[in-house]
Amino acid sequence: MRALSTIHTALVAFMIIVTLPVAAQDAVPPAPYANVQLPDPAQEAKAEALMETLRCLKCQSQSIADSDASMAGDMRSQVRERIARGEDPEAIRAWLMERYGDYVSYAPRVSETTWPLFAVPLLLALVAGLVLLRRLRGRT
Repeated sequence: MRALSTIHTALVAFMIIVTLPVAAQDAVPPAPYANVQLPDPAQEAKAEALMETLRCLKCQSQSIADSDASMAGDMRSQVRERIARGEDPEAIRAWLMERYGDYVSYAPRVSETTWPLFAVPLLLALVAGLVLLRRLRGRT
């Protein structure tokens, strides 16, 4: 009976330790512009166009404009705040790519780390063309 009580106490302590960070995460207030549009429609249009081209780092299959993740909300807020200050959308994209890496952008630029994204499909097409050419020459 004593061993069962000790196991029960250890399980309760473990559950508290595991769930406290999750509860603390929910207590963080949302970013000011996470879900609030900018008052200037032209600025909001720029912000929305940029947010559609940026990937949510948490869910990874949605843009930050579509994602409900708190990190995407923070990124939307940063984009809107910077647009409201008059920054160029491409400068904001460059800043986010510098901060989070090339993966954050759906439109990666050619660099030391992204060149395979552009080169490999071309090489595969070249190899497929050569194989097709050899097969067609073999039939004639």
